[in-house]
Amino acid sequence: MTEQERQKAFEEEQKRISETVSKIKHRIAVFSGKGGVGKTTVAVNLAYGFKLKGFWTGILDADVTGPNVPKMLGIDDNPIVMKDQLLPFEKNGVKMISMAGLLKKGQPLIWRGPLRSKIINQFLADVIWEELDYLIADLPPGTGDEILSIAQQMKPDYAVIVTTPQQVSIIDAERAVNMAKQLNIPNIGIVENMSTLICPYCKKEISLFGKGGGQVLAKETNAQFLGSIPIDTDICALSDNGIPFILEKPDSEASKVYKSIVDSIISQLNK
Repeated sequence: MTEQERQKAFEEEQKRISETVSKIKHRIAVFSGKGGVGKTTVAVNLAYGFKLKGFWTGILDADVTGPNVPKMLGIDDNPIVMKDQLLPFEKNGVKMISMAGLLKKGQPLIWRGPLRSKIINQFLADVIWEELDYLIADLPPGTGDEILSIAQQMKPDYAVIVTTPQQVSIIDAERAVNMAKQLNIPNIGIVENMSTLICPYCKKEISLFGKGGGQVLAKETNAQFLGSIPIDTDICALSDNGIPFILEKPDSEASKVYKSIVDSIISQLNK
């Protein structure tokens, strides 16, 4: 391919991305400073929280090398290819695209940054999202190329930073908040996940990883504090079985927090 042909292909891809983004009212990036904080679980349940409100919602699994969204939705199929476009999966009314559907089970994706960014571009340019009210992008941990690609191409209007209360997580979450600011994402909210555990025997509240770190970080960084999600053993069990927690346990304390977070985001974006 000549340089002129590459430039033309790039311009055509950018045009398709712009067309896709123009049909999506709000774009939310969910990321964290480190792994293991429950970022994907938060992204999935927030997506279904918006769906429960009656919004057309989609999930873009942008964690290219560690795609876990399909597992949490119970999807184990290959995406349907229509000419040069991909048809996203749909589960319980929410659309989803992920690299997992393009890989064999257990196959690692050993790609450098530019290739990972390229696949994210394709998820925006060549997936038939149609019109959506909210598109949730589940990003990989850290501050790598995928986050830059999402910021530049999807143009999120809200960043949800997920952390746990422990200090080592808060330190990394602060970096994520500052990165969101540098990327000019206009609204930033912090979710403190795995905040407390209610003892099933004595019913006392146990702070396994400390308490209040997310709230303190939000105050220090002038970000919106969205809420503290308690530990619920059913979250893990249901996620492993491909069932969104918020749908199965809508009246649980954790689901009430998820719904409150959704309300806060909607309120902030409507200002």
